[in-house]
Amino acid sequence: MRDEIVAHARAGLPNEACGIIAGVDGRAERFFPALPDEPSPYYYRIESRDQIRIMNEIDEAGLDLIGIYHSHPDCDAYFSKTDLQNSCPWYSFVVLSIKKGEFDHANSFLPNFDQTDAPKEELTY
Repeated sequence: MRDEIVAHARAGLPNEACGIIAGVDGRAERFFPALPDEPSPYYYRIESRDQIRIMNEIDEAGLDLIGIYHSHPDCDAYFSKTDLQNSCPWYSFVVLSIKKGEFDHANSFLPNFDQTDAPKEELTY
């Protein structure tokens, strides 16, 4: 799954790519590439109808939404102020660093309930 998410992030360049990660008991089983509402190299927002489509597919597969991923073109995989403001505390947020068109590294963050902090969490793949 890691390679497919990286390929999706690379295909979205020069813009951020995004999608949803689903699984069972906190373990990732599938990812769902999402259509951007408005392509941008600086932020992501999943198109509303695509959110509904993905949530229906997750439900039909008997999975749970466990995370959201997006890429950062040509910069590090950090959780920005915008990311924090638009997050929710129930899901992990995976950020991929894509530098010069190639995967560099990824980090996962879990926002707190007040959306004031998002500590890094272990990311294994």
